[in-house]
Amino acid sequence: MTLSDQGESKENKTFEASADTSAEAVAFSVRAKPSPRHLSIDEARVMAGKLRRHIVSMIGEAGSGHPGGSLSSVEIVTALYFNIMRYDPASPSWADRDRFILSKGHAAPLLYAVLAETGYFSTDELSTLRKMGSCLQGHCDMRSTSGVEMSSGSLGQGLSFGVGVALAGRLDRRDYRVYVLLGDGECDEGQVWEAAMAAAHFRPEDYKPHSFKLDNLVAIVDHNGQQIDGLTRDVMNIDPLAAKWRAFGWHAIEVDGHDLAQLIAAFEEAGRVKGKPTVIVARTVKGKAVSFMENNLDFHGKALTPDEVNRALEELG
Repeated sequence: MTLSDQGESKENKTFEASADTSAEAVAFSVRAKPSPRHLSIDEARVMAGKLRRHIVSMIGEAGSGHPGGSLSSVEIVTALYFNIMRYDPASPSWADRDRFILSKGHAAPLLYAVLAETGYFSTDELSTLRKMGSCLQGHCDMRSTSGVEMSSGSLGQGLSFGVGVALAGRLDRRDYRVYVLLGDGECDEGQVWEAAMAAAHFRPEDYKPHSFKLDNLVAIVDHNGQQIDGLTRDVMNIDPLAAKWRAFGWHAIEVDGHDLAQLIAAFEEAGRVKGKPTVIVARTVKGKAVSFMENNLDFHGKALTPDEVNRALEELG
């Protein structure tokens, strides 16, 4: 079994490289590709609103959770799942799927909302968040929730995991892409920068006969300027953030993290970059789209009261 061959679907076929290719070539896979969904910008905005309503409702029902950072990343995940990524909810372990890795694992409600809306499980499950017997834990568990690629909890680990998954794809000659969502406060963690350095290190000339350059890896930083202990500039100033990633050998793009057109264009640009990984620094607002939650540190990890849920849902429409 190859490194990334977990539950490959029956329709996938593997062929040996033809005789006229380089002697260094290895087997590659050819398979039917489910096309990414393509919502219009207006349709994607509607979906983003639906995801926000799910987040507010499920955290309110659970009585605990992290609404602020879930709401700030909505457009990022909407762009990925409804315009960019290739996946198959009917075959969640399909070996050639694109991978989304939620490194900022406390934003699990956002991931659960989008997985439900894309058909990995029923939206009825969302009301069971954090309840005994539910498959929707407070932080994601890849063993119990369909569509989850990495179990999360301790911050700073997702990019290292993503580097390994991207490298496995190169070793196995698969063309899937890997997307890792990090928080800006999470970038205080040294492991993030170890992973960033490693991802840019791999070069084909150093590792013949294989081409290990990880241009199949995209990191997205939700740069909302807040973390549990306060403003990121006060806790540990990470700016200029894009310049730091460029210094580590990454292609860096800066966007408005709530502008779906900018996000989609950035992901498409990342797909054209060759020879290095890409980071998208997305400037966002914590608690976005709910007036009393925007830039409100209290809602980093505090659930909404029933009255606040009603007010938020009214604002969200």
